[in-house]
Amino acid sequence: MGLKITEKYKMYETKSTHTALALETIFKVVNKHDLTEIKSRKIPDELAVNQSCFVSIHLKDGSLRGCIGTIYPQEVNLYLEIISNAVSAATRDTRFKPVKPSELEQIKISVDVLSQPQLINNTDELNPKHFGVIVSDGGASRGVLLPDIDGIDTIEKQLSIAKRKAGLSNTKSNLLKIYSFTSTRYY
Repeated sequence: MGLKITEKYKMYETKSTHTALALETIFKVVNKHDLTEIKSRKIPDELAVNQSCFVSIHLKDGSLRGCIGTIYPQEVNLYLEIISNAVSAATRDTRFKPVKPSELEQIKISVDVLSQPQLINNTDELNPKHFGVIVSDGGASRGVLLPDIDGIDTIEKQLSIAKRKAGLSNTKSNLLKIYSFTSTRYY
């Protein structure tokens, strides 16, 4: 049920409703088109649920080009959550400049739909292939890392990266709140 955009760019065919929506949103926002029509469509049943998600943009060589998401739903349904996070991944990820129209033929999209985060009691409960992590100092500092990221194969590495993202690199893990979650990744 993918979307194939061939109007102006040679792009890949998405494999899910989730990524088709994210790709179309990115295509429109990068080309400065209005999103009113997309937002007003009939929402597919599978996207009518209230869940959080991350939208990741990678270049064809696999390098990250943008990734923004929510760990708790911010919109009334997953459909609008994907649209919002797709816009942010393409235009507001502070690690990158906004995606340019000339880059659209070089990107691939994935959408991770997250489960409800669960507070863990022991880091031995983690597995970087199966669980994402959220580390928090209980205040405003929080770092998130999705599960099953290439090159992240130990709990220690996963926690180290999430702590760095939160600005908590020098804080001992036992002083932090650590949550795990699962995700279903769509391409």
